[in-house]
Amino acid sequence: MKIVAIKTVVLVLALISLAAGAQPPAGKAMPGTIYGAKTDKSNFVEAIKIPEMLKEKDTISVKVKAKVLDACAAKGCWMTLKINDTTEAMVKMKDYGFFVPQDIIGKTVVVEGKSYIKTTSVSELKHYAEDAKKPQAEIDAITRPEKQVRFMARGILVVE
Repeated sequence: MKIVAIKTVVLVLALISLAAGAQPPAGKAMPGTIYGAKTDKSNFVEAIKIPEMLKEKDTISVKVKAKVLDACAAKGCWMTLKINDTTEAMVKMKDYGFFVPQDIIGKTVVVEGKSYIKTTSVSELKHYAEDAKKPQAEIDAITRPEKQVRFMARGILVVE
């Protein structure tokens, strides 16, 4: 009986620590703040150049400067960047090793990592829309998979 009680306590503590860890970081996304691996603003590429670069290779290692359009409200585990007037890029954090605060929306960042094109399923698109707390009508309007520019970020630096 004691072993069952100990296992239950350990399980409860593990679940609590996971829930506590699944929160966006505290504090504001101020210029100079780095999330994930250390990076800087040297040798970045403007976001508008990424689609053309991805025509030459399937995956590129890149440091890109772009404006953040949205971020996961639940725990900051993804964000979207403005590539140009008609294209956005989905950014996920490598190995879910770090998160970003909600107030990163509207900031300009340098993202260092890998970029590629991915066809995103309807269910995944709806999941992201739910995470972003989009209206139900907007979520219901998602009916087709979508090709997206993606980033797997190692590090993110807030620059503006």
